[in-house]
Amino acid sequence: MAQRTHKASGDFELTMDELRVVTRYVVRHAEDVLPVFERAVPRDPRPRLAIEAALAFVEGARRTAAQRVASLDAHRAAAAAPTEAARLAARCAGDAASAAYLHPLARATQVGHLLRACASVARIGELEAGGDPEVAEALLERARQRATPVLVDVLRRYPPAEGGSSRVARLMRTLDHSLREAADAPSEDPGGGGAS
Repeated sequence: MAQRTHKASGDFELTMDELRVVTRYVVRHAEDVLPVFERAVPRDPRPRLAIEAALAFVEGARRTAAQRVASLDAHRAAAAAPTEAARLAARCAGDAASAAYLHPLARATQVGHLLRACASVARIGELEAGGDPEVAEALLERARQRATPVLVDVLRRYPPAEGGSSRVARLMRTLDHSLREAADAPSEDPGGGGAS
């Protein structure tokens, strides 16, 4: 039986296993772009430490203040980073550490904890390709492919992402919509035929 999170004031329940799936998903994206930050700010270990704190939880450790502190530290590193790409990469690491504390509140703002890092990775790729939106779309497609059924099930407990005019916010809404749309699509008839 899966361990349940204590959610006296939540709108639904999230299990620790589900939180680990969410955190693993965000970590995978944060790891992809950590080198972007480390090239820009090679002596700042805070984003790497945030990813390590997230991985400890993914691998079975209890949630502790370590994830919260590491998340805040990575976001502080982002604020001091010299480029948009480096800032986004550090934020991805912070998001990975904070994913362990996703709240079971039916609010669209919570979707950011699941998908903002993916959208940030897409934006970083776009920036590094001179602003090519096809690179961003390819990276969103990779995020779609990485989304497990459990991840999508957790996502669908929240209202769709909304608001924000930044490129990352727009990319996040695109990813959110496509994951929900794919989950809602009827499965294809494996026999290929319809009613006769």
